[in-house]
Amino acid sequence: MNAIEVKGLAKKFNGFAAVDGINFEIKEGEIFGLLGPNGAGKTTTISMLSTILKPTSGSATINGFNLATQQNDVRMSIGIVFQDPSLDDELTGRENLDFHGRLYGVSSKERKEKIKAVLELVELEEKADSQVKTYSGGMKRRLELARGLIHMPKILFLDEPTIGLDPQTRRKLWEYIKRINSEKGTTMILTTHYMEEADFLCNRIAIVDKGKIIASNTPEKLKQVLGGDVITLEASEPESLKKVVGKMAGINEVTIFGDKLNVTANNGSTVLPRIIKVAHDNGVSIRSATLKSPSLEDVFIHYTGRAIREEEADSKNAMRLRMRVGWR
Repeated sequence: MNAIEVKGLAKKFNGFAAVDGINFEIKEGEIFGLLGPNGAGKTTTISMLSTILKPTSGSATINGFNLATQQNDVRMSIGIVFQDPSLDDELTGRENLDFHGRLYGVSSKERKEKIKAVLELVELEEKADSQVKTYSGGMKRRLELARGLIHMPKILFLDEPTIGLDPQTRRKLWEYIKRINSEKGTTMILTTHYMEEADFLCNRIAIVDKGKIIASNTPEKLKQVLGGDVITLEASEPESLKKVVGKMAGINEVTIFGDKLNVTANNGSTVLPRIIKVAHDNGVSIRSATLKSPSLEDVFIHYTGRAIREEEADSKNAMRLRMRVGWR
């Protein structure tokens, strides 16, 4: 059975299509990823499915409820971890959870039981009665996960859940997300621009760019589309190199992004020396070369001709944080 069904969903702002008629289904208990750069339409999609934004057109069902006509039922079926922090820093962790439970009409007895359960799940029992302003960034994200689960939703929306966290904390949060999905059977829809995150967490992924879904499958099957190995070359004259490399035997595809080439080949270890030689013979300087198995980043480049710049997203997150500090 499907937890979410989306048909022709679209959202326009002053004529601009932020989400452009997307279609997908998510099975019960599945972790489904929307992978793409900032501005691709991921957060807008989450906002529509969680009833925050009204779609311009299209339809969706969430836990069997119609998004347009049964919004209250949809809201009771879902939990949300927003991209930007939304905890009350002056309250304790327990008080934040209690307040959220009250908003969802969870009875006093149930709140105590569920608060205890979700605090244990994210390992925050010892910090439960400390003010949230004393928490680290990772602890705050774990508390937000716990808050999203306090009313035991069937579906949990995770909008860039690890943005701005250091790699070690990010990896730890992945383990919590996996654990929640495994132990509770919670269906999850995750937005991210981190390739490794999508690869680690998601059963299936939809790659989103410019408001459209350009590819969707399991991470492994998406990577199999490329075939063979991936050679990435930083060259002085990428266009010239592409012309000669594209004619070589054993080459599956050559894609330019910036001053780099992505070359997919059946046997990269034997092809790479030949590429370096033909580059030298044609007066093209190779500044760097890497050989690896296909990644989701390579899949994205294959479909769009450009890379997702994770560091740009991190800098935007840092800017948002600086702006929030300035507003206080």
